[in-house]
Amino acid sequence: MSTTQPTYDDIMRLLQEVSLRSLETDRQFKETDRQLKEIVEQSKQTDRQFKETDRKIKEVTKSIGKLGNRLGDFIEDAVRPAAVRLFQERGIVVHEVYQNVTMERDGEGLEIDLLVVNDNEAVGVECKSNLKVDDVNEHLERLAKLKRLSPKYRNFKLMGALAAMVIPDNVARYAIAKGLFVIGQNGVHLEIRNDQTFEPTVW
Repeated sequence: MSTTQPTYDDIMRLLQEVSLRSLETDRQFKETDRQLKEIVEQSKQTDRQFKETDRKIKEVTKSIGKLGNRLGDFIEDAVRPAAVRLFQERGIVVHEVYQNVTMERDGEGLEIDLLVVNDNEAVGVECKSNLKVDDVNEHLERLAKLKRLSPKYRNFKLMGALAAMVIPDNVARYAIAKGLFVIGQNGVHLEIRNDQTFEPTVW
């Protein structure tokens, strides 16, 4: 059986086809490479945007935190002059009001925003912008160790209070159930929210 030998034209045509396919493959490779570079660049741009967004969120969070602290300071400054009236209305005679009281003993410490005292009674007051359950629990822990860290109050009848600009009802109920006075805004005046039958916890 005889076979037909390819002619010169056949070989040239085949070479042209191979060359064209090679060129097309090269073009596809270049296009793929271009697309990959675009994807990488878009990824970098997205990463930059995420970092910028994250930075802005941190800045806003920091600003909110500072605002919360300033509001807490505002409440503290408002409660201090009102403390005498507020607690005397509840039968607690006030002789002195100390602000930003720090106590430390044996490597353990605490800070109380306001300490209202007379000869044998003291009320530790924590001031917040927006009162939360965690604030209540933290203040209870603070009061529980106050006498240990400051022996001069060892024989005092120690009570606790929380003051805030925003006091959710459920948090107020929780604080009162724990035996704490709750001080909030009523129009332009501050008031103790506890009813007249309230009996504070004594440490």
